[in-house]
Amino acid sequence: MSVRIAVLGVGGIGSTFAAQLAGAGHDVTVIARNRRLEQVSRDGGIRTPDGVVATTVAGGLPNDVDFDLILVTVLAHQVTPLLPRLTASRGRTVMFMFNTFDSLSTLRDAVGDRFAFGFPAIAAQIDADGVLRASIQSRGVLTTVTDAKWAEVFTAAGIPAVTTSDMESWLRSHAAFAAPFMITVAEAHRAQRGISWSRARELAAAKDEAFALVRELGNEIIPAMHAVVGKVPTILTAGLLWAPSRVPAARASGAAGEAEPRALIAAMVAAANGDLPALGRV
Repeated sequence: MSVRIAVLGVGGIGSTFAAQLAGAGHDVTVIARNRRLEQVSRDGGIRTPDGVVATTVAGGLPNDVDFDLILVTVLAHQVTPLLPRLTASRGRTVMFMFNTFDSLSTLRDAVGDRFAFGFPAIAAQIDADGVLRASIQSRGVLTTVTDAKWAEVFTAAGIPAVTTSDMESWLRSHAAFAAPFMITVAEAHRAQRGISWSRARELAAAKDEAFALVRELGNEIIPAMHAVVGKVPTILTAGLLWAPSRVPAARASGAAGEAEPRALIAAMVAAANGDLPALGRV
């Protein structure tokens, strides 16, 4: 059955969802701005290496459309200005999907019982010509959401998805390793060489400190893969950071820079009232 979906934020992740969902026959509206709005307006949808997947294109979220789902895939620091419009929207479900360490209560309060959250197991970027390049994870840690209905819709559209009832623990567990790793590849990309062993040790210590914080905050380390990573000794974690930084494909993933992992670390430091020396040094 076709559903009506708005995708708010059509960078790599949002564009991947929009293309897969529209390709599966759903009624998809993509909401973009600036250069990305120009690109999707020109193309009439999401341009992929295989051609354009047609969607409706808008420069803002319509407040008179009964969307079955509004999928919000902007970065965490970009969501606050959008909350009034999302609160006033007529979307039946509002699903936020981005990296965050913060409590989800503010987002839940903004949209009430329409709230849902998810995390994409997708690596994607938009190239200079506006073409989506995406890889969708189909094994291991899959796209994870709080709503079983939408997990089924995503899976049927080619984005394998599972559910969790404790998204805050999931997100914090993920951030504990993701932030040091993202900084590793960003630094390696900027320098166009691998990080030093001493830097790898610093980042590994930051990972250990981050996982300890997650536990101190009363969150469970989930899923199982995150729990395993959290138990890896510092010296082995250092190797897991040092080695990929020397692989060109891994370094290329650092092109997005350090803004996102720095925001995650800032949220961790705030949650711990500043008492995180290893993360502070990162």
